[in-house]
Amino acid sequence: MCGISGELRFDGGMPDQAALVRMLATLTRRGPDSEGYYSAGPIALGHRRLSIIDLSERASQPMIDHALELAIVFNGTIYNYRALRAELQTLGFQFFSEGDTEVIVKAYAAWGELCVARLDGMFAFAIWDTRKQHLFLVRDRLGIKPLYYSLTAQGFRFASTVQALLAAGGVDTAIDSVALHHHLTLHAVVPAPHTLLKGVRKLAPAAICTVNAAGVMDSSIYWHLDATRYTLTPESQWNEAEWIHATHEVLRNAVKSHLDAADVPVGVLLSGGLDSSLLVALLAEAGVEDLRTFSVGFEDQPEERGSEFEYSDQVVQRYGTRHHKYSIPNNAILERLPEAIRAMSEPMVAQDAVAFYLLAERVSHEVKVVQSGQGADEVFAGYFWYPLMQAETGSDLERFRKHYFDRSHAEFLQTVTTAYHPPTTAARATDPTSALVARLLAQPQADTFLDRVLRMDVTTLIVDDPVKRVDNMTMAWGLEARVPFLDHHVVELAARMPSEIKLKDGGKHPLKAIARGLLPDAVIDRPKGYFPVPALKYVRGPFLEFMRNVLGSEACRRRGLFRNEYVDMLLAAPEEYLTPLQGSKLWHLALLECWLQLNVDGIPP
Repeated sequence: MCGISGELRFDGGMPDQAALVRMLATLTRRGPDSEGYYSAGPIALGHRRLSIIDLSERASQPMIDHALELAIVFNGTIYNYRALRAELQTLGFQFFSEGDTEVIVKAYAAWGELCVARLDGMFAFAIWDTRKQHLFLVRDRLGIKPLYYSLTAQGFRFASTVQALLAAGGVDTAIDSVALHHHLTLHAVVPAPHTLLKGVRKLAPAAICTVNAAGVMDSSIYWHLDATRYTLTPESQWNEAEWIHATHEVLRNAVKSHLDAADVPVGVLLSGGLDSSLLVALLAEAGVEDLRTFSVGFEDQPEERGSEFEYSDQVVQRYGTRHHKYSIPNNAILERLPEAIRAMSEPMVAQDAVAFYLLAERVSHEVKVVQSGQGADEVFAGYFWYPLMQAETGSDLERFRKHYFDRSHAEFLQTVTTAYHPPTTAARATDPTSALVARLLAQPQADTFLDRVLRMDVTTLIVDDPVKRVDNMTMAWGLEARVPFLDHHVVELAARMPSEIKLKDGGKHPLKAIARGLLPDAVIDRPKGYFPVPALKYVRGPFLEFMRNVLGSEACRRRGLFRNEYVDMLLAAPEEYLTPLQGSKLWHLALLECWLQLNVDGIPP
């Protein structure tokens, strides 16, 4: 919905207004409709607005409630804001706007930090409490909306993107060695609080954080996903049909709530897969008659098709949507690739990052809000590697690592130069990514191995892969993407569902059962698709030359990040070196180096 930023000084000085202006300039595309500033004593807040709910000036931000002595900047959408508004009115609160931003302010005034438990939606916000002289920052349960920060002895800055913090200046841009290990091992996932840059951190999903004017920072997690099955609850007696019925109900409610919280038209990004197609069917069930859908396709490679139009066309025909279909040639992908990489808050190696960027550009000319199917595979066990992990023996870590890690710890040490190795022999023997994953899998409140894997995926890995990808690439064009499969009510129900129901029929059985009769069988029974951009997987021709130039550039040589012999090995046979998730290892390296050049070095594309 927006881009937010701010600075809180600890040293008695005034916030740097010029730095705030620079931060907001980088956030213009996230919020193209208007800009606002607020400054008082040690605090300054900035906001770029994408008008979705209450399009009037009354809902502009930063929003100041003088009576309550509170100021807020907010990015996201609160889907239950109308119900909360009505409840707060019964408590005596009066409203001057019709949107969800003011509801957060009043909720904080009424319930303090506990207000976050009442919010249904995707959100990242910061409230300056004048009476307490502290900043209260929050991120939604699933980390759908981003919140980055930098902390120094002089003060605290925050923003919706890494680029905004870099524009403000004073950030340590040295590479964080732990984050680098995660990035090159976990398919570019770098879990909070780390980012690749030592001077930039990010708030974890479901985190609240307070920072006061004396520089004291305190944070905690307000929500945990429970993946256990309690024998004393009614659902413990449910059969498969009852689980599927409950899933249908909670999904229908999520889709409807994600539709209703908008004063502008809402479309659907229709890939042709089961997930986005089911969104169309559920919206039709909700009574939407003039539904707008959008599909994108790319050039085929001999090994893989570049579009799923044959399936999306069937859904369009079934429901008579107002459809827009875009075909993008390879030369357009290559030409726009640096532009898409520059828009990434952190490097994202998945092929469909570029696809979403190019699709969002076109969709933003038609609507401001879309629903998208991200999260369904992680929530309902749809990926091919889940059954493979399930069939393995050994520890939880061993079963997961074999089918997910992009490279072993030994290969990581062969990939990067010794300058980026841990500093001691003992540290080099330690695999920080394996240690992290082992800790996450060992957390309580998950009954089975697959329960533990899916919980980690939904609460940690997905946040810094498809969820971040969709937010970055759509908001780069002032387009808000909503993800009903990650509504926390849906996620909580699915986490308690017996894993064998989710794994049935090759995964996502509940969604397939719901879709039967609502969608063509060909869409339900088709092989799993991945929004493909084949040219970034089967690297050849101009794409290979692009990656060769990036990795052979003077900037890359000066940085000295990758070992020459490893890069030469990948360049000699790029299509032979794929990760277990079928990603190109060469593309992973080229993408990281290109992101550093564009966003940290400031080299023009």
